[in-house]
Amino acid sequence: MRSVRMRILATLLVLAAVGVGGWQLLPSQDDENRTIAVGTTDAVTSLDPAGAYDAGSWALFNNVFQSLLTFEPGGVTPVPDAARSCAFVGSGLSTYRCELREGLTFPSGRAMTAQDVKYSFDRVKRIKSDVGPSALLDTLASVSASGRTVTFHLSSPDATFPLKVATGAGAIVDRDRYPAAALRTDNAVDGTGPYTLTAYTKGKKAVLAPNTHYKGALKDTGSPVELRYYADADALDDAWKAKRVDVATRTLPPQVLAALNAADPGQRVSEADSSEIRNLYFNTRAGSPLHDVRVRQAMAWLIDRERLAATVYKGTVDPLFSLIPTGITGHTTSFFDAYPKLNPAKARVLLSEAGVSLPVRFTYGYATGRGAAAEEAAEIKRQLEASGLFKVTVKGYEWTDFQKRWASGKLDAYAVGWVADFPDPDTYGGPLVGADGTMNTGYRNKTVDRLIASSQQYADRSEATRDFRSLQEAVAHDVPVIPLWQAKEYVVTSEDVGGGQYLADGTGVFRLWRLNWI
Repeated sequence: MRSVRMRILATLLVLAAVGVGGWQLLPSQDDENRTIAVGTTDAVTSLDPAGAYDAGSWALFNNVFQSLLTFEPGGVTPVPDAARSCAFVGSGLSTYRCELREGLTFPSGRAMTAQDVKYSFDRVKRIKSDVGPSALLDTLASVSASGRTVTFHLSSPDATFPLKVATGAGAIVDRDRYPAAALRTDNAVDGTGPYTLTAYTKGKKAVLAPNTHYKGALKDTGSPVELRYYADADALDDAWKAKRVDVATRTLPPQVLAALNAADPGQRVSEADSSEIRNLYFNTRAGSPLHDVRVRQAMAWLIDRERLAATVYKGTVDPLFSLIPTGITGHTTSFFDAYPKLNPAKARVLLSEAGVSLPVRFTYGYATGRGAAAEEAAEIKRQLEASGLFKVTVKGYEWTDFQKRWASGKLDAYAVGWVADFPDPDTYGGPLVGADGTMNTGYRNKTVDRLIASSQQYADRSEATRDFRSLQEAVAHDVPVIPLWQAKEYVVTSEDVGGGQYLADGTGVFRLWRLNWI
């Protein structure tokens, strides 16, 4: 999932500014009805699940829609939510069947049916939005519905399909309110999640009220919440310091994150290892100045990740040397193995072999208002131009415009964060480097596609390790992407709000319903 979508198997450290011992008063009824204000810099691309595949949109979808399956806090195996049960049927991993839970109703009062589930998956595939999640359903051939039974027919064995069902790509919509072949364009949501969306202003706020008709995996739908969207990290920091928000997440400025202290009064800090990554992607199509693999390999010899992490991000991220991050099955250090240290001389030889004019000129785009993206772009430009081999034109774009530009091939290079969709290395495969991947680099490698398909056939995911290692070696050679860093996750709450750790609990699910007044 694009971030501007995991925080898997994270070691969670909750640093409280208050003591952990002693009695705590139970929240009163008045507290339960008080709104908790949550501030973030993540943007919402669309309120329609068929038209968004990014962290900000999916954080909202987690709360207002249901999927057949979901993840429990810290879990790696999906559990039923809108479904009563789900399982593969037959002898292989090509048919997946779910029985729908009874009693689910949309805001209109109409009961959810298996046809709504089929409709929801079909329209994601049919609409195939450039910035939507259809790439995540690449192994889904068709869906059939009968009574309360939904059957998914896969084009090839895919042990990861249940994980994909549990994501925002599997959000179930009311077929009476969402057009079959186009995105819904108003500011309303018709889902069956733990919250209802009562008001929405793009780029400003989303007001959420507990859904009293919710039925699913959760026992409690939580307190009212208002999500407040800020243009950049400094604006979020100002709101936090002025106490205009009770929770600040994704993301405060690096220098603020680096200075967080458990002893600071009036706040609680949740810090967790994370599997969120950030990569530099390249337009590899013919006509792009970065089409020749030797040009991209030359760039790989020039990027100084350690300096980037230390100077721009103040040590709040770790350098990343492979497509699959540390802590995930199959992780390697393929880029370190191939490009072990900075070497402008080797970069120059590669460019000479490619026969390109020096310096190589290209455009570099980034999304404005997302953490330290502007400072990061300036540092990468400095590193590449210091060699005298490249001339980089850097420009920032509003998030939605940025997505459209890279999706249409208008940018030569672009830096994008990635929050994993589900707890499996497959989320770093097809979507990022597959033939029809969501990052739209134009990259095609039959060996990579074969390895992705091969890795999906193993129910025991550890058996896919060899495929993922080979995949990462191929990517390090072809360089359609350069991994930059792996994030740490921070959530800050006021001292009277608990549950902040569940916004970054290792599953990629943004659990607003776990926030509570203390």
